[in-house]
This record gives sequence, C-alpha cells and structure tokens, in this order.
Amino acid sequence: MQVILQSLNSFSEPGAPSLQENCQKIRKVFIFAVQIFIQKMRRHFPARTSFFFRAVLLIPFFFFAYGFTGMVSAQENVNLVPANDSVISGKEHKEKKAEGFNAGDMIMEHVVDNHEWHILEAGHFTLSIPLPVILYYNGRLYTFCSSRFHNEEHSYQGFSLPAEGPAKGKIVRTLAAPGDPRVYDFSITKTVLAILISAALMLFIFISVARAYARNRNQAPKGMQSMLEPIIIFIRDDIAKSSIGEKKYEKYMPYLLTIFFFIFLNNVLGLIPIFPGGANVTGNIAVTMVMAVFTFILTTVNGNKHYWVDIVNTPGVPWWLKLPLPLMPIVEIIGLITKPFVLMVRLFANITAGHIIALGFISLIFIFGAMNAALGYGVSVVSVAFMIFMNLLELLVAFIQAYVFTLLSALYFGLATMEPEHH
Repeated sequence: MQVILQSLNSFSEPGAPSLQENCQKIRKVFIFAVQIFIQKMRRHFPARTSFFFRAVLLIPFFFFAYGFTGMVSAQENVNLVPANDSVISGKEHKEKKAEGFNAGDMIMEHVVDNHEWHILEAGHFTLSIPLPVILYYNGRLYTFCSSRFHNEEHSYQGFSLPAEGPAKGKIVRTLAAPGDPRVYDFSITKTVLAILISAALMLFIFISVARAYARNRNQAPKGMQSMLEPIIIFIRDDIAKSSIGEKKYEKYMPYLLTIFFFIFLNNVLGLIPIFPGGANVTGNIAVTMVMAVFTFILTTVNGNKHYWVDIVNTPGVPWWLKLPLPLMPIVEIIGLITKPFVLMVRLFANITAGHIIALGFISLIFIFGAMNAALGYGVSVVSVAFMIFMNLLELLVAFIQAYVFTLLSALYFGLATMEPEHH
C-alpha cells in the first residue's frame, strides 16, 4: 500500500517525473497489486487451480497495465513523447475538436475492430490500451506495440495504420508498389483480446464447476453450480435431445454447450461499457462466420447415407423436377451453403444493430448539445431512458440469439444424422 501511495503522490510533487516514468510506475503498481490479490485468493482455491487462476486473472490486468506505457496526454500546442515514442500534436487535437461531434465516426469506432482498446476520453486526456501488432511481411516477422502508430504519419517500420481512406483501420505498407508481397496481420486486436478474455472466463467457470461436481457427488448444487445447471439441462433436454434424438445427442453436447455459452457470454460482455466489456465480438462478421463454418463442417462430416441420398434424390418430389434438369438437387445443394450463411448473418446483424441503436441514442445528446446546452440536457433524459430500455432488451436478445444459433445447429445435426423410417 505504501508503494501505491508513493507512486500516486509523485504526480503532485514539484519537479514531478516525466510521463514516461509515471506510466512505468503505474504499470509496476498494477502488477504489484495483482500479485498481492492472487496471493490472497489462492488460499481459497485448491493448489491444482492456482496456476490456472493466476493465468486467468493476469490476462485483463496485464493488458490494462501494459496500456499505461502507451497512454498519451495531449495539451494544446504541445507535443508530448511518452514511453512509446509516439507523438500527439496539439494542432491535430484542435483540428479534430473544430470538426465537432461526428456520430457516425463514434458509432463505427465502437462497433468495428481496432488495434487498441479505448477506455475513456476526458477533455485532452485519452486513456486506451495499445495492443500487440504481429505482422509477417517478405519473410520477416515484425512485432511492436500499436501505440507506435501514434505519430503525425501514422507509420512505423515501413507500415502504416491509416486513419482515413479505403484502408482505414488496416495495417499496410507505407510506400506499397504493385507486385509487393502481401502484409499478413496476426495482431492481437480488440476482438481477439475480448475472445481470449471470454475463453479464459469460460474455462475458469466450467473447470471450477466440474471440480465442484466431482467433490460433491450426489449432493444438491451450490453457488455457480445452481446457476448453470438449469441452463445446461435446458440445452440438453429442450435443444439437443428434441432436435438430434435420444441416441446421438451426447456426441454433440460439448459443441452445443460451448457455442451457447460463448455467444451468450460475449453478448453480455458487449453490453458492459467498461473494460473488459464493450467489445463487439458477436457483432463481428468474421467471428460469426467461423462459428457458422464449424456448424457446417460438423453437419457435413457427420451426415449419413440417408442424408446425402435425400439431397440428390429428394423424396416426394415429381420426377420432372429431377430429370432432365436436376432442379431440386441444385436447390438442396444451395441450401447446404445458405444454412450456415443465415446463421452467420442473423447473429452478426442482430447484435450489431443493438449496439448501433444504443449508441445512436447517446449521440443525440451531443448532437442537440452542440446546438444548445439546455436542449442537450433535455434530450439526455429521453436518450438515457431509451438507452436503458434498449440495454434491458439487449439482455433478452443476448439469450435469444445464443439460443437460436444453438437450436439451429442442433436441428442441422439432427437432419444430417436422421435414420430413415421403416414401414
């Protein structure tokens, strides 16, 4: 505690250290605090879980402390060079401020992926967590912090992160020429970090619950067990068994449970405005595409002979729809592709739309406030009320979208493994 107080008091002393030294101090303080917290909590967990518990806790805290090394505080007409050697120009800040509030830019900044995690902005003070950049170009691997792009040219080591234009938000070569090798970006972006955090949370929760079941056999569930057990039973009885069948449902239960809780957890975290929440994971088309592809692969690989025969020779359909032009087989084959496509788009569109609507209500406050301060205060009451209503509605949508994706995946598995009826 004394170390923390000394570090915080150093900001107000005459001849205070530079921003670089302060950022390093804050980072050490956070790491020190995390170590103390882990030592205290390890007493309440078995020895076998200590390493895993440490890893889970250090993921968000590491990135939060790491972000302070790239934190930039810009003053008007002053250039500050923090620990990451990045430069924020006061002139650029004034030009940005003169442009006024742009609702579209604000909404898109929160909805799309990013190479840093924005925490807050108050006046000239901006707090964000820069994330690792990992690039492969022309046979070389480049790794550095995304805050290196915080300069007038938005470039570092021959790579650029344009703030405008068609390549906005993408890392490209600064002086690219036709025929140059492609830049492969394996960076830890905001969405990737959010996925890692949610995966760590899921591992921690379900490993703890599984061990609790192993310790307390034939006993009533307690704590986290009592909260998760009804949901697991609901997925087993009302989704897996009813859609796949009593004989084959157990094979698909691990996937169905994983996909349900992954979607639901990320939907809920996306509604929390503070770190580690606020990331639009399930509103990212790439994430929903990967989950839809997993469902498609499982359906295709596990499809039995009856499933494929019905696609080529659909029963109950007149022969002239099959020969000479195989119209129905073509429709069935197209349906194989449209099913995962619908899964992908439905989840992406619903979650993204919810974020945009909520941010739209917030934007109204600043839009009307720019016209008149009193008008902005008046609109804020209505906007905040509607935003609260939308957040409550999004909690319901978070569950419904996880349920729909899991249910449709189970239905596709059931259709692929259905046995023919014998009369």
